[in-house]
Amino acid sequence: MPKLAKTAKPNIFYAQSGGVTAVINATACGVIETARKHKAKIGTVYAGRNGIIGALTEDLIDTSKEPAAAIAALRYTPAGAFGSCRYKLKSLEENRAQYERLIEVFAAHNIGYFLYNGGGDSQDTAHKVSQLSHQLGYPLKCIGIPKTVDNDLPITDTCPGFGSVAKYVAVSIREAGLDVASMAATSTKVFIMEVMGRHAGWIAAAGGLAAEKADEAPHIILFPEIPFHEENFLKRVDECVKKFGYCAIVVSEGVRNADGRFLSETGLKDAFGHSQLGGVAPTIAQLIKSKLNYKYHWAVADYLQRAARHIAAKTDVEQAYAVGKAAVEFALAGKDAVMPVIVRKPGKNYRWSIGEVALADVANKEKHMPRNFITKDGFHITTACRNYLQPLISGEDYPPYKNGLPQYVVLKNVAVRKKLKTKFKV
Repeated sequence: MPKLAKTAKPNIFYAQSGGVTAVINATACGVIETARKHKAKIGTVYAGRNGIIGALTEDLIDTSKEPAAAIAALRYTPAGAFGSCRYKLKSLEENRAQYERLIEVFAAHNIGYFLYNGGGDSQDTAHKVSQLSHQLGYPLKCIGIPKTVDNDLPITDTCPGFGSVAKYVAVSIREAGLDVASMAATSTKVFIMEVMGRHAGWIAAAGGLAAEKADEAPHIILFPEIPFHEENFLKRVDECVKKFGYCAIVVSEGVRNADGRFLSETGLKDAFGHSQLGGVAPTIAQLIKSKLNYKYHWAVADYLQRAARHIAAKTDVEQAYAVGKAAVEFALAGKDAVMPVIVRKPGKNYRWSIGEVALADVANKEKHMPRNFITKDGFHITTACRNYLQPLISGEDYPPYKNGLPQYVVLKNVAVRKKLKTKFKV
C-alpha cells in the first residue's frame, strides 16, 4: 500500500478545474499564502498543471519557486494561473485505475492533502478520491473548494466567481441599454445579450439588477427555469418597443422550449457529456426579425463575463480568498471529504461567514433559481431575488494599472521532477 513519508512534512496538491473565473486565482492565493504560514506542518504546495490532468500525468508545479509578491498578485489576476481542464473522471467502478494513479502520484510526492477547486463534477472527483484513499489505507485529506460562475452549487449561499460575473453582466446591460435607447428612434429597436447558464438562470438574473425602474434595461430576462413560449415573448417585446422605444433582453444560454430542448442545441456533447450549445442570442434575434421586423443587435458575453477581473466584485474576491484559506485550515484540522461554503448571516445588513458541507451533499448536484425569485410572468426578477443578488456584486477591488492597462501576474510554473517510471495517458 502507498504511504506517506514519516520523516517529511506532507505536501498539498492543489488543482483548478473546469471553466475559470475572474477570482479563482484569489482562491489559489488564499491556499498558498495560508499554507506558507503553516510551514511547521505543511511542506510544499504543488499545483496540477492543467488541473487534475497534472496529477494523472505527474506534471506538478512547485509553487515554492514563486516569490511572495507573485503569489499575492494572484489575488488580482483572472483565469487559471496553473491551467485548468474539462476532464471528467469516470466512476470508481468504471475506471479504478485512474484513481489509483492519483494515489500513486500523491504517494511519490508525499502529498497528504488534496484540494480541488471547481464545481459539482470536481466535488464528485474529490469525494471519490477520498473514498479510494480510505480503501487503500493511504492517509489523504480531500477538501473540495467551490468555484463556478453559474452559482449552481447547492448549500453554499453563493459560489466564488459568480458575484464578479453578475457585476459584469449588470454593468454591461445597463451601459448597452443606454446606448440602444439613444439610437432607438431611427436605428436599433432590440438588443439581446446572451450570458452563461446552462441549467440555472443566476447569471441572467443578475442582469435584472440594472433595471431599477420599469423603463430601464433589461426589460426581459429569459431563464432556463422558465419554458420559452414564443407567442408570449414576442408580445412582450412588441409591448416594450411601443412603450419605451426599445427593448433590451438578457437571455441565458440554457433557455429551453416547452419540450425541454435547448433553443440553441447543436447536437454535440462536451467533455463532461453536456449538450454543446451554439448561441441562443442569434436564434432569438432572427425570431424577432421574422415575426416583428424590428432592427436588432445581439452580443454574446462568453469568456468576457468570466475573465473581467477589472470589474470584479469586492465581495466575490474576498469570498474566493476565504474559501482557499479555509480549505487549508480544514485540512490541517484533519477534516476530510468536506467543502467550505459561504453562509449568509441573518439581518438587514449583509454579513457572511465560512461553514462546511460534506462533499457527498454537493457532488454532481445543481441549485436552480427558486420560483419566487422570478416574476409571475417569467420575464424578470422579484424583490426577493434582488435582495439576494445585490450584496454579491457590491464593492470594487481594482487590480493595479500601468500605462492604462491592468497588470496581471504570469507565474514561472516550475515543474517538479518526476519520480515515477510509468506514464499515464489521458
